Amino acid sequence: MGHLTQEQYGLYKTLLESTKAIPWKLNWITKEFEYIGPQIETLLGWQQDSWKTAQDWIDRIHLDERQATANLCISQSDCGIDHEADYRALTASGGYVWVRDVVHIIRENGVTTALVGFIFDISERKKMEDVLLRLNKQLEALSFHDSLTGIANRRMYDESIRVAWAQAQQYRTPLSLAIFDVDHFKNYNDEYGHAAGDDCLCKVAEALNSCAAMRSTDLLARYGGEEFVLIMPTTRGEEAVEIAETCRRLVANQRIPHPKSEVADIVTVSIGINTIVPSENDTLAAFFETADQKLYQAKRKGRNRLEFVDAS
Repeated sequence: MGHLTQEQYGLYKTLLESTKAIPWKLNWITKEFEYIGPQIETLLGWQQDSWKTAQDWIDRIHLDERQATANLCISQSDCGIDHEADYRALTASGGYVWVRDVVHIIRENGVTTALVGFIFDISERKKMEDVLLRLNKQLEALSFHDSLTGIANRRMYDESIRVAWAQAQQYRTPLSLAIFDVDHFKNYNDEYGHAAGDDCLCKVAEALNSCAAMRSTDLLARYGGEEFVLIMPTTRGEEAVEIAETCRRLVANQRIPHPKSEVADIVTVSIGINTIVPSENDTLAAFFETADQKLYQAKRKGRNRLEFVDAS
C-alpha cells in the first residue's frame, strides 16, 4: 500500500467499508478489479469476490443502459476525464437497483492506469423523481393546468413544491425556485384591453415553458395573475440563475410591443430566485417568501432583471 503503514491501511479500509457508498478500484491496464467494498453484497447480492473484471461490471448493468454506460466509461476513462453515470444495476436475484457511479481517473505519463470510484444507491431518489415526472404528465388528466395558458396551475404548483421540498429535505439536495412577474402588466391591460392581456400572458407562458421543458424534472406554473413560478429540484444557485436568465431573454426576444412600459418598449419580466438545501428547521413558506422578496428587489432596481439569494 505504498507508504501507508498496516495500521493506517486498516483504518482507511474500516472507514471506507463503514459508509453506505461502495468504494472500488479497477486496474485499467488489465481491466481487473483490485478492490470493491463488501457493501456490494448487501446492495446487489453479488458476492464481493465475484467482481473480477470490468466485464463483470458491464454484464451487471441493465440491458437498456448497458451499452451507453459502458461506452461512456470507456471513452472518458481513456481520455482521462472524471465522470459519473446513473444506471440500473442488476441484482443476483434478478431485480435491479438504481445507482450512481462516480469515477476518478488515475494517470501516469498521460496514460490512464487505474479507475477509483464510489457506487451510490439512488433508488429512493429515483422514486421521488418519478413522482415529479408523473405529476407533470398528469397536468391534463387531473385538471392541474391553467385554463388560459395551458401550463400548470397554482394547485399543481402546491402539490409539486411539497414533493420537491420533501425530497430536498430528506436527501440534502439543493432546491431552487424562481418567481416571474410581467413588468407593468396593468399598464398593458389599460392600453390594449384584457383580451390582448390574456394573449400576452399566453405568449409569456410559452416562452418560459420552452425553457422549463429542457429539463424533465422542472415545473413551470402560473401562480396567479401575471406571476409565474419555476420549481427546479436538485439545482444549485448558479445553475438556477443561468436558467432564469435564459427565460428572461426568451420573453424579451418575443418582442411583444409594450409602449406603456416604464422599462422598455417591449414586454419584459422581473425575477426573484431562492436556492436552499433545507434542514428540518427550514419551512417552505419562508423559502417562498425569500424568493418573493428577491422579486420585489428586482422591481425596485429597475425591473427586467433578476435578483437571487447570495449563498456566500
